Formats: sequence, C-alpha cells, structure tokens
Amino acid sequence: MMNRSIQFIVCVLAILCQNINPAVAQTRSYDGVISVVPVQLEQRGKSVYINIDFVLEDVKVKSAHGVDFIPQLVAPAHTYNLPKVSIKGHNEYLAYERWLSLMSAKEKDSYEKPYVVEKGSKKRNDTIRYRYILPYESWMDDARVDVQRDECGCGEIQLMDVEPLGDIELERILVPYVVTPFFAYLQPKAEEVKSRDIQAECFLDFEVNKINIRPEYMNNPKELAKIRAMIDELKSDPSIKVNKLDIVGYASPEGSLANNKRLSEGRAMALRDYLASRYDFSRNQYYIIFGGENWDGLVKALDTIDFEYKDEALNIINDIPVEKGREAKLMQLRGGVPYRYMLKYIFPSLRVAICKVNYEIKNFNLDEAKEIIKTRPQNLSLNEMFMVANSYPKGSQEFIDVFETAVRMYPKDEIASINAAAAALSRNDLVSAERYLNMVNVNKQLPEYSNAMGVLMLLKGEYEHAEEYLKAAAKSGLQAAGQNLEKTMSQKNMGRLAQDMKREVIAIIGRLKDPRLEGGLLTVTRLDVTPDLDVAKVYVSVMGRADGPKPAIEALNRAAGHVRTEVSKKMHIRKAPRFIFVEDDGAAYAAHINELLRSLNVNDEEEAQPADTEQTEG
Repeated sequence: MMNRSIQFIVCVLAILCQNINPAVAQTRSYDGVISVVPVQLEQRGKSVYINIDFVLEDVKVKSAHGVDFIPQLVAPAHTYNLPKVSIKGHNEYLAYERWLSLMSAKEKDSYEKPYVVEKGSKKRNDTIRYRYILPYESWMDDARVDVQRDECGCGEIQLMDVEPLGDIELERILVPYVVTPFFAYLQPKAEEVKSRDIQAECFLDFEVNKINIRPEYMNNPKELAKIRAMIDELKSDPSIKVNKLDIVGYASPEGSLANNKRLSEGRAMALRDYLASRYDFSRNQYYIIFGGENWDGLVKALDTIDFEYKDEALNIINDIPVEKGREAKLMQLRGGVPYRYMLKYIFPSLRVAICKVNYEIKNFNLDEAKEIIKTRPQNLSLNEMFMVANSYPKGSQEFIDVFETAVRMYPKDEIASINAAAAALSRNDLVSAERYLNMVNVNKQLPEYSNAMGVLMLLKGEYEHAEEYLKAAAKSGLQAAGQNLEKTMSQKNMGRLAQDMKREVIAIIGRLKDPRLEGGLLTVTRLDVTPDLDVAKVYVSVMGRADGPKPAIEALNRAAGHVRTEVSKKMHIRKAPRFIFVEDDGAAYAAHINELLRSLNVNDEEEAQPADTEQTEG
C-alpha cells in the first residue's frame, strides 16, 4: 500500500512538472551564485583528468528543490556523461535518503551513483572540487567539457541550462614502444608421497648427573612447551600422518665420553617418556639417537660471544681430536680460567634434546588445494601450487600471488625462485625478480632462468645483456625466449632511432631564427616516438629567461612543421613524425636544485677559508 502511495505521489509530481509554465520552470531553485570554474582537462598516459571547481557564493537551496550539475565530455560523434554534483534542499535531501533506503539490491546495482550529493539547506560559501579520472579513448582527441544544470524541482530530468567550458584539445596520446614480454614457467615434479620433517630444539635443565625430567624445574616449562606446540599443530591437522619421532640427545663436553653417552641417552629416553605420557603415538614410533658430546654447539656459542680467550679455545677444539686429549688441553689453558667460564656459562646450554618429527601430508585435488593455500600453504607441494596458479588467468593477481607464496614456502627451491621471478616480472617488479633470480644456481643453465634474466635486462634497458641471455635460452628451443629476442632487437632499434632523431632535432633547433629562442639555456632532454612514427614528443628544458619557458615552447611548436620536413630529409624518412614540443619541468627543477646546492657549497667554502682567499686575492 505504501509503495503504491509513493508511486502515485511521484506520478502526480511528474504530471505537475509537465504542466509548469516555462517561465515558472526557469525560476531558480536556489538563491545565490554557483560558478563553474574549469581547472584541468588533461590526458596523461592512458588516463584523462577532468577537474572542475563549483564555487558557491551565498547559496541556499529551497527546501523542496535541488540543483544538479552534470559534466559531459563532448566530441563531434560522442557524448560521455560524467557523475553529477547534486545540491539539495532540506526536504529534497530527506526524500533522497528515503529513496536510497527503499532501493532493492537490483536497483542499487543499476543505479548511477552521483559524484557527490550535498545539503544546501543553509547558506553556503565554499567550493565543491570535482576531480574525476577516466580511461583515454581515441575519440577524446577533440573533446570539450560542458556542464549541464538541472533545476527541476519535481525530480524529472529537464535540462534547464548548459554551461560550456570551452573547447579544450586533448593531446594525442603517446604510446611508446611498450615491451610485453613472454614468460616461461617450470612445472615442478609431482611428489607421490609428500614426506616432511620438522624439529624443535629443547634446552632442558637437568640436575647434575641426573637424567629425569622435572617439567617445572628452571626453564623446562618454556622449553617443553615448544615441543608440545609443534606436535599439537601436527596432530590437529587431519591431512597429516605422523610417521616417527627422532629424539636426539646431546651432552656437554665435560666428563668422560662413556658417562656423557649414558647421560645423553638417558635424557633422550626421559624426553621420550615425557611425550609418550601425553600423546598416543606407539612406542615403536620413537627413535633414540645419541648425538654425542656437543662440540659443534660449543663452537657456535663461542663465535657469538666476546670472550678474551676465545681464539685460543677455538684453536684447541679445531686442532686436537677428542681422543687425543682435547678436553684436558682446554682445562689446562690459562690455568683453567677459560674452562671454568665455559663450564659455568656455556656448557649448560649444550645439554640439548632435539625432537624431530617425520610426517606425511595427503595429496590434494585442485579444489582442495585452492582452499588449503589460503590457510595452510605449507601443506601443498610445489606441483600442487603450480596446479592452483594455472587455474587462474596467466598474469592475473591470483596467478602471481600463488608463485610468490610458493617461494616463501620453498625458499631454497630453484624452480620456485624462477617461477616467482617470472611472476614478479609480469607485474614489472624488477627488484623482487632480481632477488629471486640471485637465489638460482646459474651453472645449471636452465633455459627458463635465462629467459627470465633476459626479460629483466630488457626491462632495465640493458639490451646487450638481454640479447646474450635470450640467445642462450632460444638455442634450447624455448619459444618464449625467441619471441623476447625479437622484442629486444625492436627495442634496440627504436631506441637508436629516437636517439638519432633527437640529435637531428637539436641541430635543427640550433639553426632556427626566432627571438623567442634567443637567450637563456634551451636543452632537449628527451624524445619519445610512437612505434608507427606518427607522433614524436620532444621534452625541452628552458632556463634563464625572464619571460619563462612558454614563449620558447610556442616558438618551437610553431616551427614543428619545418622540423618535421628537415628530419625527413636528414634521416631519409619518407614520413617523419609530427613533432610536439613540451616543457620538461623535471629537468628544470633538478637543475635549479643543483644550482642551489652548488651555491651553498661555494658559500660554505668561503666561510671555512676566508683568510686564505683574501691572501690569495691580495
């Protein structure tokens, strides 16, 4: 019933609006002045930037009315409506909010959202800044921006006025020779059985010459918790089957070898008994291993501390075998001072037990793997990850993310590194790609590695190195490498052409007779040319002129036809490109900063050596 009432009211209002006297329809829905000020209409790269300011001076919109400003990009054969700016009175704004709240999901999907909807019920003196970006299309070359104003207070679209912002010509988009490389990925070998090992070191505290574990003794609660956390995580995963647990016991070097063997084995068995009392593993899944006297641990510990007699102690450990009296020599060193220090501060940490768990992970199909990679990617093999990656479009973000996950899970696997490098290159991340490729053994000369290195060099502009790598990969029959080699040669040729053209343009400019080009410093910093040789953009830095760079740029563009003719003659090109000269602000700014730095350095030198300077000059 309520919906019918709303529809009826809308219909009535629409009928009333249709019967409004034209003179009444032109009545302003607001008091005050709204000025439309064009700020920017510019094409940069593949985007068009449209910036407009709506300046409000003492503006107050009538309660049941509103005013919409609808920017349009207008060309001879195209009109593109941009999102509108809407300013509403009090009641109109409330009606708008109610309408939004009653909108169905389907209506919301098809609703063209305005740029902004604002209240105008109170007097306003401010500016609404309209900033919009849209993709460039070729029809926009001769476009202009119009702003239409709709002041119909009944909700019906009725264009009451048109405010043109004038014809603003967009620059012809320059598409330089963009390299789109071809990538080659390596498929890892499938694992029939996904066998994995994981371990936790447990630095247990035992009473002297005791082998029983006291779980609450000294640091034992924390150390035992590390092993339990590792095992608990494995047991909680239904896709994991634990095969065996290796318990490796190490003893500190003091005392006899036989006693140390007894202690280490006893302590390892004590850890086994501790775990067996808490988990349901069978007895034959535990394996006790005597790790020996922990001399390796002693060396590592000495390397990490600042110890006065460290070098002498390390020499004894490295040069004297255990069976030749290594421990006795350490005890005699410097009257036993170093040994007593090690006995007190280092040896306790050498009485370590390691729990190493060997387990298997089930194999996953594609659907399972796509879910597992989100939560437990470590459970997937490289081949399963490869399968997941290739379920997405090549080069997509999902495709790239999988390979980057793979290299995190398998940082030492060269196939993972090569694939991650190719994925990084596909999103132009040269830093990450180079880091991944540095992890690969170059001696293996894998063609996929050479292709990735070639692409990296190509994107860095190092064409000679790119050619070397790509030729090596192409010889192996890798198709992607051959295609990239062709692109490298094209890029080299295009670069040479642009450089040659830049030299000729500089020479031609130097011969132009125009007062606007005299005085100051004029530098051609860069020249970009489209692959079809249709357009060339010439970046020019102009410094040292009181009237600024604008007159010089205007003079160059006025002479662009002459430059085109001369370039065609000098370079024997049947059709030279159309030249567009633009100011290179970046170069000018950099030069300005360098000049400031130079002046600062000079001043510093003068302040540092005033007496010497005066004497020299005198």
